[in-house]
Amino acid sequence: MKVSNKVGEALCPQRLVLEHVTSRWGTLVLIELLDRSYRFGELRRAVGRWGGREVSEKMLTQTLQTLERDGLVHRDAKPVIPPRVDYSLTGLGREAAEQVRALAVWTEDRLEQVEKARRAYDEVRETRSRTS
Repeated sequence: MKVSNKVGEALCPQRLVLEHVTSRWGTLVLIELLDRSYRFGELRRAVGRWGGREVSEKMLTQTLQTLERDGLVHRDAKPVIPPRVDYSLTGLGREAAEQVRALAVWTEDRLEQVEKARRAYDEVRETRSRTS
């Protein structure tokens, strides 16, 4: 996920924003930030619990920068020692995060149906390949 992609923005700006919001880490960052603001390390641990895999510092940094550039995340750097940076959602980010969370809840609620459909599909494909 790059912070700037001028060609992509020019060709289809909506798709690029959708990619940022629905990227693996973008989705999880937005959902986590719905509850409260986080410091970087806290957010990294929280996002890692969702994915079952820890997000790298580099990837989280890139994701946060991209979401900040899109106006979805606010970065609040306080001039203290040691440095303190908090991340939170903007109003626009809250709207996007609520939509993403609704889709995540729908996915969780319908997972059994999806898995059943997958099994049925795979059975049909397997039967066809054996008879071909």
